[in-house]
Amino acid sequence: MNAHTTLRAALGGVAVVLLLCVSDARAGDAPPTDAGVPEADWPEPMDTSMTFYWLQLDQLEWRLNDGPDVFRWDLQGWWGSDENKLWLKSEGEQNTTGRSGGDAEIQLLYSRMISSFFDAQLGLREDILNGPGEDRERTFAVLGFEGLAPYWFEVEPAVYVSHKGDVSFRLTSSYELNLTQRLVAQPRLEVNAAVQKVRNFGVGSGINDVELGLRLRYEVRREIAPYVGINWLRLVGDTADLARDDEEDRDVLSFVAGVRFQF
Repeated sequence: MNAHTTLRAALGGVAVVLLLCVSDARAGDAPPTDAGVPEADWPEPMDTSMTFYWLQLDQLEWRLNDGPDVFRWDLQGWWGSDENKLWLKSEGEQNTTGRSGGDAEIQLLYSRMISSFFDAQLGLREDILNGPGEDRERTFAVLGFEGLAPYWFEVEPAVYVSHKGDVSFRLTSSYELNLTQRLVAQPRLEVNAAVQKVRNFGVGSGINDVELGLRLRYEVRREIAPYVGINWLRLVGDTADLARDDEEDRDVLSFVAGVRFQF
């Protein structure tokens, strides 16, 4: 074998090795196929049609006042998917000493997700006011929003139109400040306003009341958290005048103690 034959053989061998390397590299870059791969090795796609539920008794508390003490509740929950939910909301209070009386509110709402942090809500609200004399009831149509504003403030603005055409508004906002892993401070603001005066329900035109609260809770578990705090309610404008005519308090400072449940 001469030198030229040896050189050609060597070059041919190098060419074969290079072709094999390129072929392996291309095979490694190619996307994997499911040929020969057991179906169980692939994860199941996410089911977006699943339904869930959530229920929270945010306030179940006793309020100690200068006047009659008050038992109060604030409950809300939903059932549905990420995009569509059916909401139930209820709040109210009952006097425990002095003159009997109290009020209750129930809302049933359809909620639709309109952004990553906000839902639009539409439904009905029923108010029940009891006390001396005849009990009174009102029904409202509800249009509102609920979600997280910048800096993680929870906000719930809503407009209400009663069966008699009375229009009112409400803005509720709260914030949760984690002092430790279990100790949480929760400031809360609620403002109510109305367009028309409705004397039977003690509602004047304009801003009706401003309520500020601060509760400090200890989460024994995520689902159970006893708390203490303070709450201040101030009636203003025509609503304060109606309360004065009925010999009711217009400025109430309460010390509260209760427990929060979540399921």
